[in-house]
Amino acid sequence: MLLRNHPLMRYHGANNWPPAWTLIWGEDKHPIGELGTLRAVFPKREQAKRCFLLSRYEESFYLGCLLFDDEVFCRKIARLLQGYRNRSITEIGSLDLPHTF
Repeated sequence: MLLRNHPLMRYHGANNWPPAWTLIWGEDKHPIGELGTLRAVFPKREQAKRCFLLSRYEESFYLGCLLFDDEVFCRKIARLLQGYRNRSITEIGSLDLPHTF
C-alpha cells in the first residue's frame, strides 16, 4: 500500500499526506502537494503524534507537519522517513508499505 494512501496516514479522518508547506527560508514558490526534496525529519518527543519535515524546493526551504491519530504509527513513519532524506517527496509518497506497518 502506498504511504500516501495508508489508512493510518490520517488525522481526525483527514489524509495527512502531503503536508501543507510553510516557507522558512528563501523566496516563497507556494509549493502544494508532493514537491521538493526531503532534507530532514524532526519527530516531536513531547507530542508524539506529530513530526516535522524540512523540504527544499527550488532553492527555498519549507517546513511541513504531519499530524497522526496513532502515536505508534507516527514514530514508525518518522523513523522510516529519516532514511529517505534527499529523496523526492513524490517518491516518498509512493513508498510501498505493508498494511500492517
